[in-house]
Amino acid sequence: MIRSLRTALMVAAIALPLAACGGRGGNAVAKTDLAASKVTTIGVNAYLWRASLDTLSFMPLVQTDSNGGVIVTDWYVNPQVPTERMKVTVSILDQDLRADAVRVAALREVNRNGQWVSAPVAAATTQKLEDVILTRARDLRRASIAG
Repeated sequence: MIRSLRTALMVAAIALPLAACGGRGGNAVAKTDLAASKVTTIGVNAYLWRASLDTLSFMPLVQTDSNGGVIVTDWYVNPQVPTERMKVTVSILDQDLRADAVRVAALREVNRNGQWVSAPVAAATTQKLEDVILTRARDLRRASIAG
């Protein structure tokens, strides 16, 4: 799965600058920018997909669907807080690299007397994860255009 994603990103990185070279006039930079924000090899934006995988790499993954744009993690227990665990679902909603194209949902449980009990997740937690994913996606896009 990771190898095919890397291959897709490498193909996109090679093909995007070449796509801007052809055509009938127009602004080549605008075409490159548009092409860099779109995806043709998987169903969702490749930068958001890669950034989501990178951001959640410390958590065990249960499901990944690059065509549907869904990543689901298994429960993760932070070794520094063993009485708490989290489960995250990332949904990529668009082929464009946009702030509203990624949604994070999280579940949190705390251990009370040996039983895992649902606990609220701070809204700032999911917002922070979305921000980290978007920042990483923008960095990946910049690197592909510059390189």
